[in-house]
Amino acid sequence: MIAPDAEMIAAAERLAQYLESGAKAAPDGIFADGAIIIENFAPFVFAGPDAVACWAKEIRAHLSGVTGLRHAFEEVHDFSRSGDEVYFAITTGWTGMSHGRPFHETGGWALVLTRVSGNWRIRAYGWAVVG
Repeated sequence: MIAPDAEMIAAAERLAQYLESGAKAAPDGIFADGAIIIENFAPFVFAGPDAVACWAKEIRAHLSGVTGLRHAFEEVHDFSRSGDEVYFAITTGWTGMSHGRPFHETGGWALVLTRVSGNWRIRAYGWAVVG
């Protein structure tokens, strides 16, 4: 199977590490301009010129009470490329503590990456919990 290369996976890693950090800083170097984000919390679709800033504010609130957040990437599915854009889905497991209780969540990101100044940035993603 054709699969994303290490630099493409690194773009997803930057997003996951940002979430693990509690999203306390600005998500610099992660998203392309005009990014669209679909999440499992309101307002669900983050689009427009302030999409990333709005998402960053809401993800901080969403992560309130979460500690020890860690991810593990699993399988990559459905990779395709067209020039400087790629699409792939990646199964992701999350563990941590939510308000003092351990949790495990399995989901997946559908990611569209684009090249910006030679680096892969997230142009769009959708998150889905599957278990």
